[in-house]
Amino acid sequence: MVGVNASFFSEMLQSIAERSRAFLRERREPARERSDGLVELCEALLSGRGEASGVALANEILADYAELTIGPRIAFFEALATTFGHDRARIDAAVAAWRQAPSAEAATELHHAAEPRRLELFRRLNLAPGGTAALVRMREQLLDALDRRDDLAVVDKDFTHLFSSWFNRGFLVLRRIDWSTPAVILEKIIRYEAVHEIRDWQDLRRRIDLPDRRCYAFFHPALVDEPLIFVEVALTREIPAAIAPILSDKRAAVDPARATTAVFYSITNCQRGLNGVSFGHFLIKQVVEEVSREMPRISSFVTLSPAPNFAQWLKRERASEASLALREDDREALAALDSADWWLDPDVIGAAREPLLRAAAWYFVRARNSRGLPLDPVARFHLGNGARLERLDWPADTSARALAQSCGLMVNYLYDLDYIEKNHEAYAQQRSIVAASAVSRLARAPAREIVPVSG
Repeated sequence: MVGVNASFFSEMLQSIAERSRAFLRERREPARERSDGLVELCEALLSGRGEASGVALANEILADYAELTIGPRIAFFEALATTFGHDRARIDAAVAAWRQAPSAEAATELHHAAEPRRLELFRRLNLAPGGTAALVRMREQLLDALDRRDDLAVVDKDFTHLFSSWFNRGFLVLRRIDWSTPAVILEKIIRYEAVHEIRDWQDLRRRIDLPDRRCYAFFHPALVDEPLIFVEVALTREIPAAIAPILSDKRAAVDPARATTAVFYSITNCQRGLNGVSFGHFLIKQVVEEVSREMPRISSFVTLSPAPNFAQWLKRERASEASLALREDDREALAALDSADWWLDPDVIGAAREPLLRAAAWYFVRARNSRGLPLDPVARFHLGNGARLERLDWPADTSARALAQSCGLMVNYLYDLDYIEKNHEAYAQQRSIVAASAVSRLARAPAREIVPVSG
């Protein structure tokens, strides 16, 4: 029903835009001759009052923007940052009015005056058919520019502010993805999967259509066939220590009636233009509720998570004589990891296991960035959601990417329903990392003082 309503609404807006196009063209023609481009069109959109002409103009602006090459696109972002920033004259007048006669009306005017003009511009552009999707793409291109243009960060902050409202939990719809899901969405699941590549349609079917597998995604009414984030779930009888048995096409399926554990083994954000807008914690909590309702026997909810920055950190520590995490004999044992195909040698794994796991425990429990947060981004996500750092698994993923990023290390985070809120508060308020006793013992502090490290 949501999809039908959204489709009808989109078609209605498109019809309005088309019927207004001729009217708008007549009205714009003289101004277009004086126009320098999109900036003038955006000014016209902000100054206009007619809804039909506004929809058509917004549609025209987004269509013109989509044709911009990189140079003109950066120039447009610059205009968003400057020309469509704050109206200082309006702010000064609103402040003066508030000081002279404080009132609800004066406060409201001050609130509106303090808002940069580009926020209202984005709201009006959003009225165009497909406007939300176009703005998400626009922000994705802005993120590319931010790598070289810090001055555009003010525009990005406003995008994040608006998207946090437009994509809040109240608008999100959880849908289970299975073999009956429309092919257009299944194709996107294959394309977006960012943790463990989906090789083909048969691989996808094994992940979403077998009795011991589940996949759930969040959708938004304005992006009907676009998943925002999805999670793949394996039903097992124990906490897994490696990814290969879960992904194997020769594995024996588990009877859901005998499963005791739900494993979140892949969580993928699909829309880069929505980076910074948090969906994951809502998704995990709702999926836990869905699985618990369907299968009350499931008592453990865990992840099997990657550690994308661990290998880089370990390389730095091995090269540092002042490392707090490694001893000299640890470096000698870990040197064997530089050899080709080391993961196939049981002797290398046996010698390196203890020093690597001790280093990993230090990395997750004690190493912090300059803001006092854990170095690992996946750890920050799950710990912030109230999970417990339950177990370190090595070697758990011997794919080429995992070996390069994490030396094959993976992590189990446990979502204990009785402690999620308590763990979340401990992390949010004191940056406390709740870890299982076995991990905490591995991370016992050396005598030297702990200092923040960059990350």
